[in-house]
Amino acid sequence: MQEIKEVRTRFAPSPTGYLHIGGARTALFSWLYARHHQGKFILRIEDTDQLRSTEASTRAILDAMAWLGLNWDEGPFFQAERVGIHRDMVQKLVDEGKAYYCVCTPEELDDKRKRALAEGRKPKYDGTCRDKKLSASEGAVVRFRCPQAGTTVVDDLIKGKILFNNEELDDLIIQRSDGYPTYNFAVVVDDAQMDITHVIRGDDHVNNTPRQILLYEALGYEIPQFGHVPMILGSDKTRLSKRHGATSVMAYKDLGYLPEALVNYLVRLGWSHGDQEIFSLDELITLFDLGSVGKSAAVFNPEKLLWLNQHYIKAYEEDRLLNALQPFWEKLGIEAPNPDFGRNIVRDLRARAKTLVDMAESSAFYFNDEPPFDADAAKKFLTPEIAGHLDAIADALITLDDYSKEGIEAFLRKVADERDIKLKTIAQPLRIALTGKTVSPGLDDVMLTLGKERVVARINRTVSYIRNQPVS
Repeated sequence: MQEIKEVRTRFAPSPTGYLHIGGARTALFSWLYARHHQGKFILRIEDTDQLRSTEASTRAILDAMAWLGLNWDEGPFFQAERVGIHRDMVQKLVDEGKAYYCVCTPEELDDKRKRALAEGRKPKYDGTCRDKKLSASEGAVVRFRCPQAGTTVVDDLIKGKILFNNEELDDLIIQRSDGYPTYNFAVVVDDAQMDITHVIRGDDHVNNTPRQILLYEALGYEIPQFGHVPMILGSDKTRLSKRHGATSVMAYKDLGYLPEALVNYLVRLGWSHGDQEIFSLDELITLFDLGSVGKSAAVFNPEKLLWLNQHYIKAYEEDRLLNALQPFWEKLGIEAPNPDFGRNIVRDLRARAKTLVDMAESSAFYFNDEPPFDADAAKKFLTPEIAGHLDAIADALITLDDYSKEGIEAFLRKVADERDIKLKTIAQPLRIALTGKTVSPGLDDVMLTLGKERVVARINRTVSYIRNQPVS
């Protein structure tokens, strides 16, 4: 009986910038596939581009992966540390006649491309150095001797079977003149030597795959299974970019999104399970399979992500939400409240907030005993005739014994009845007195969270404000 191999997937970003949304979704699919099959998920940093790779980008990628909860079982491995291994494998192919040195200059190659295009031919390398049996020399690159006949089949787990004519493929460069391997070569060696069984990546790599399969065969490696995930488009059906909004994972963290919301959104961006929209991580691990990944590009919908984020803000456990809010309060210069006060604020605001930024900004009035009045609202509602009503509320509130949500609601109705006014007559002025704004959580919730002393002080301050206004 044939032994079933352990599923091993990987995510292999280049540290030349932040982790963007497309890369994060690819990482998520790869991670979920490994977790679904009780396999291993490997993280490899492909940093052989020495000019563009930075430690800051590496850290940004690791931070984004950690924030999303995409933990890895092995790594992070760094491709640049394996250059010696790559060179050895290049030499192996040269020794076996499967690769050769090429000394064509960039200028010569450019002329060849232009000539081919002018003659209606595909602008691929014409094999000038293919049979010259050149030795290593300064400025020489190493090219793979690609088969010139036959077909290479990619049996893609998402797109299905794709056939490539070998005569269309290039004798690609596998080692540059500086001695560093090219992407297509290094990735094959690393995936093979790390026993990767499933390569799940963006479909911008589809055209690389036949070349890589030929390299696997030339090196005597077992070929993994490939699954190419369609790209993500903006609302205008062009490739997702900054003009469509934030594309960095950590930008969404800074904008006040919860990681669960982004993970839930990304997995639904191209994968589905019936009509279900909201998934826990455990559900995703149980249900995820590549067969349900769509073949077409997915369209990024910011409103859908915002809806999901609002759902998770409502669903979050109070103390987790309180902890998540801390950095956003810090940015506003607000000191962390004591836990009880903080939990009450969370309860008041969570039903309305779409992001943690919204939540932190709309909570500012709780921490400011003199919240600035919205000018238009003050002019409309904080009138001389309302001062007496507010005064009466402050005086009666001091002796209120039942300072509960129900008690406060009954108290306000009683005051309105006693003064022969409608509740709405005092509701908005009271709201402005306590929050400075016309929109807030329920008055009873705000009053309960602020506490009796703060409420009375803010009402008295508002009455003084009204009475100190010049008579028009």
